[in-house]
Amino acid sequence: MNTTTSSAQNIFRVILGLLMIMAGVGHLTFQREEFQAQVPRWLPSSDAFMGFVVVSSGVVEILLGVVMIFLVKYKVKVGIILAIFYVLIFPGNISQYTNGIDAFGLDTDLKRFVRLFFQPVLILWALWSTGALKHLINKQKK
Repeated sequence: MNTTTSSAQNIFRVILGLLMIMAGVGHLTFQREEFQAQVPRWLPSSDAFMGFVVVSSGVVEILLGVVMIFLVKYKVKVGIILAIFYVLIFPGNISQYTNGIDAFGLDTDLKRFVRLFFQPVLILWALWSTGALKHLINKQKK
């Protein structure tokens, strides 16, 4: 399942991996409260549970970032897993918008709404930069 990727794809894969690591570190340290704003409000709202969600998703983000960069042999699988991760965390962005929660400088409904359109970009970035998009398209053609 190893698909050949261009230099540009490889560069963007590493950049996305670094961004994931940075976001994960933010979950565990200086941005913990900001990330709590994205925990969907339909989940339990106790501080302990919300803290668990933020810390565990931060650990997952760090791991995904590391494997995006270093496990090149598995980049297609990792790209698909990262895209699924982005889909799974999207309800947090929707919750932040629908509940009007300020975080990450998203302090208006318009800013929170515009943010929703960046999730598909991240999904496509993960799939394109790892060659997973090409793999999935070729697989569908067969």
